[in-house]
Amino acid sequence: MKRLKNLSLLTLLAALMVFMAACGGTTTSTDKKESTAKKEAPKTEEVKELSGTLSISGSSAMQPLVAAAAEEFMAENPKVDIQVNAGGSGTGLSQVAEGSVQIGNSDVFAEEKEGIPADQLVDHKVAVVGMTAAVNPKVGIKDIKKADLIKVFTGKITNWKELGGADQKIVLVNRPDSSGTRAIFNKFALDGATPAEGITEDSSNTVKKIINETDGAIGYLAFSYFTDETVTPLAIDGVEPTAENVQSGKFPVWAYQHSYTKGEAADLAKTFLDYMMSDDIQNTLLQEQGYLPVTKMQVERDANGNQKNL
Repeated sequence: MKRLKNLSLLTLLAALMVFMAACGGTTTSTDKKESTAKKEAPKTEEVKELSGTLSISGSSAMQPLVAAAAEEFMAENPKVDIQVNAGGSGTGLSQVAEGSVQIGNSDVFAEEKEGIPADQLVDHKVAVVGMTAAVNPKVGIKDIKKADLIKVFTGKITNWKELGGADQKIVLVNRPDSSGTRAIFNKFALDGATPAEGITEDSSNTVKKIINETDGAIGYLAFSYFTDETVTPLAIDGVEPTAENVQSGKFPVWAYQHSYTKGEAADLAKTFLDYMMSDDIQNTLLQEQGYLPVTKMQVERDANGNQKNL
């Protein structure tokens, strides 16, 4: 009897093992479908070649950067044509608001410009630019007190010998009222003082040329224009006009570089602005051109000029 029980138990175990093996080795139709799906190569969307025309205008301080980025972008996308024109921040903001260009570059917030429908525009901060006063190398000074700088531009100091420089009459070179560079310089270098009459030029390139060719001349330029020794950038109150001093908030004259679109950026404008924020531009081209990445700023400003640490 005991032997029969043991035999029955062995038979039951053998049957159970056969059943489990059968279950484990059976492939259902669902399993087959999943297996087939895994083996199928993933479908990839066909990448369309970029084409079209993009019109950009505005800040002349931004022009070297945007033009260089546009050149590289067009080299990568031969069917794209990008036109980059200057004319000043006011022009860029007006033209993008009226729809005659897709991107309007500006050194100032749209809210700071009268007559600009800022609520219709979208701000894309693509860089930071430092600015300072620049003089003809023969003037003979490299540093100036902020109080004296204000006196120079308001006509209260008229000869460089009063500041320890050469015996030369001071020649002021200004940008027009529409210039964002002028607005930033007046606000943060001159504490809002109105400059006296002088030579007025639309382009920073022309300002640099006039300063270089005119004895006693002084104007103001973005750091990106100090690529040679044809003009001398001035330290203010002993603080050198360097990227590090702007980023830390020590040097007072700086601004965001804004690229505005009317409404959210779309199509080619969006693709180009995304390219402007790419590592290739932010970490290489931008800095080669004398601009500062927004991501490295240790301070920030709002449209009212209020600055605070990050």
